[in-house]
Formats: sequence, structure tokens, C-alpha cells
Amino acid sequence: MTSLADRILDALPQTQCTRCGYPDCKAYAQAIASDHVPINQCPPGGAEGVAILARLTGQPLLPLNAENGLEGPMTVAVIDEAWCIGCTLCIKVCPTDAILGSNKVMHTVIEAACTGCDLCLPVCPVDCIEMVSVSGDQTGWAAWSSEQALQARQRYESRQIRLVQEDREHARGLEAKAAMKLADLATHTHLTEDADKEMARKRAIIEAALAKAKARQAK
Repeated sequence: MTSLADRILDALPQTQCTRCGYPDCKAYAQAIASDHVPINQCPPGGAEGVAILARLTGQPLLPLNAENGLEGPMTVAVIDEAWCIGCTLCIKVCPTDAILGSNKVMHTVIEAACTGCDLCLPVCPVDCIEMVSVSGDQTGWAAWSSEQALQARQRYESRQIRLVQEDREHARGLEAKAAMKLADLATHTHLTEDADKEMARKRAIIEAALAKAKARQAK
């Protein structure tokens, strides 16, 4: 039997927009289930989303909290390619890997994968991203299907796995580099009357770097 947090998560639109005040939809679902956080903090879900959460949790039906944002149509990001400088900042914050490009190369958005989260807007240094409505007058869950929510969730979870793997690979590289320096410490230490102190200082720094790299791989 699925937990209440899982059922709440299934009912959220999976835009991963953080407007609810939590880092992702899963964190918000867990907060509702465990800490009885108000159910009216998800603008993408709109009024219908609040009603669904009310039925699931038994919490009273409330109007959407305007402090978290207003219910609106489904939007997707569009990049003005003439102004894009290829900084990759939008790529780094996109929760569903919906932006393609590389350093100093023009970026573009995979429209079908964009959740309209708006997270790319504040990081763009040249303001070349615009959110464009694609659902007409439809808002909330009327503008966003369960199939789209599932795809967004899958892409977000895949991205989280990739980021962890990349961090571990980076940590392994740092560990190998630190180990090489530690093994060859004497070669890179000037032979002076303070050589022993200098080697001890360098050894402490490298060993701390090794410990940090191992800890990152253990996460």
C-alpha cells in the first residue's frame, strides 16, 4: 500500500518549480504528509489541485495562497537565439533537462519537456528567455495532463540520478589527483630547513581533500 506522501506526490503536477517553498514536488508532498503543511501552495495545480489534495489529506479546502503565486496557463520557455550567449546557467537550473546547448553555444528548449517552471528566467544574464502560454484560457490541471506530469517526474528523477553520478565521478577524479600528489609529495617540496614542516602542512591539506572526495562518493 502506498504511503500518504506517495499519493500526494502522485497528485502534484511535477513542474518542480519550487513555488510551494520546497526544493521539489517530493519535498512538498512529504511536508504535507508529515508536517501538515497547508495544501494550497502549488500554483501549477491551481484550485483543482488544492481540491484533490484536500480529499487525499482530509485538510479543509482553501483558496490558493497568492503568496506562492497565481493559477495560470501552461507556459514553455522560449530562448531568443540572437541574444543567447551560451552561458549554460539555464541548463544548470532546468529541473527536467529541457534545455540543450553547451558553453558559448546557442541554447534551445525542448518544448515537450519544459514544465514552465520559470527557474531559467532569473539566472539568464541577458534576459533572452520568455515564457509563452501554450494552453490558451486553460489553467491549472486543465492545462496540464497526467501524462505530462508523469513525463516531467521521470525526467526530473533521471536528472537527479545523473547529477549524483556526475558528482561521484568528479569526486573520484579529485581523489585520484590528490593521491598522486600525496605519493609524490617530497618531489614538490623545496629542500629547506623547514622542509619537514612544509611537507606536514601539504600532507594535511591533501589528506583533507582525500577525505572530502571519499565522503562525496559515499553519499
